[in-house]
Amino acid sequence: MFAEPEFWVAVAFVILMGVFAYFGIHRTVLTALDHRSDRIKAEFDDARRLKEEAAKLLAEYQARRESAEREAQDIIASAKADAERIAAEAKTKMEDFVARRTKTAESKIALAEAQALADVRAAAAEAAVTAASNILSQSVKGPVADELLAKGIAEVREKLN
Repeated sequence: MFAEPEFWVAVAFVILMGVFAYFGIHRTVLTALDHRSDRIKAEFDDARRLKEEAAKLLAEYQARRESAEREAQDIIASAKADAERIAAEAKTKMEDFVARRTKTAESKIALAEAQALADVRAAAAEAAVTAASNILSQSVKGPVADELLAKGIAEVREKLN
C-alpha cells in the first residue's frame, strides 16, 4: 500500500486540504465565489436594465419615425393640393388673359374695319365729287353752272360723309 502512487496522492490531498482548512482558504474561496456571483448578478441586472432602456428607445424612435412619415405624407398631400390649386388658378388666369386679348383684338379689328370703311367712303365721295364736277363743268356753263356745281358738291359731301 505505501508503494502505490495513488496512496501517496491521497495522503498529499488530505494534507493539502488540512493546510487549506488551517489557513481558512475555503472561506477565502467561498468569499471570492460569492463576490463573483454578486458581480455576475449585478452585470446581469445591468444588462437587463440596458435591454429595457434599448427597447424603450427603439419604441420611441419607431414612434418618431411613424410620426415623421405621417408628417411627410401630410406635407406631400398639402403640396399636391397647393400645386393643383395653383394650376387651376393659372389656368383661370390664362383663360381670362386669352379672353381679354381676343376681345381686344376683335375690337381692334372692328375699329380697323370701321376706319377702312370710312376711308373707302371718303375716297368714293371724293371720286364721286370729282366725277360730278367734271360732268357738270362740261355740260353746264356760266354763272348758273358754278352755283349749281358748288351746291351739288356740298350736298354730295354732306350725304357721303
